[in-house]
Amino acid sequence: MASASSTFKFLSLLVALFAVAEMAISGDPDILSDFVVPQNATIIDGAFFTFTGMRALVGAPPVSAFKVSKATAAEFPALNGQSVSYAVLQFPAGTTNPPHTHPRSAELLLLVDGSLQVGFVDTTNRLFTQTLQSGDMFIFPKGLVHFQYNADSQNSALAISAFGSASAGTVSLPTTLFATSIDDNILAKAFKTDVATIQALKAGLKP
Repeated sequence: MASASSTFKFLSLLVALFAVAEMAISGDPDILSDFVVPQNATIIDGAFFTFTGMRALVGAPPVSAFKVSKATAAEFPALNGQSVSYAVLQFPAGTTNPPHTHPRSAELLLLVDGSLQVGFVDTTNRLFTQTLQSGDMFIFPKGLVHFQYNADSQNSALAISAFGSASAGTVSLPTTLFATSIDDNILAKAFKTDVATIQALKAGLKP
């Protein structure tokens, strides 16, 4: 009969192997073909590999609130299996892209126009910040909480972000914490405040 110690070691090994397996399959899996054809596709030609969704941004009037225009596998199916996607970020004066994470990819941001204050927090809770000018690039490591803020009260900013996944995913901290069904008492204890404050924060996120 196996001892408690050997049973514990065996279970620990299983947990470790499972963790390694999870790391190995994280992000986009490799595909065994040149590209992935959707099941409902009948004709594959150059149009399949072309995304025209960003045309709407050309010559468009300025936006009044922060806006993200995405080209991910959801909008552009040809990206499926290619481990790449893009987003165009439009920042009117004084707007922010609130703290968030991308669980499946790092983000490489290119500031096309204007200025931005950007930053991320690593797993030791160290904050890294920088003020970007047009032409600058900044990398947000995979899975870390980060933000972008246009502190200019007069001018807008425009950035393009590249991701190493066709579906990087976005977890917005304000939405995740205060626009879901997490109990008010749990949030109040976590933030060392009262329920009334939590409810006020939740109310502020409602459309």
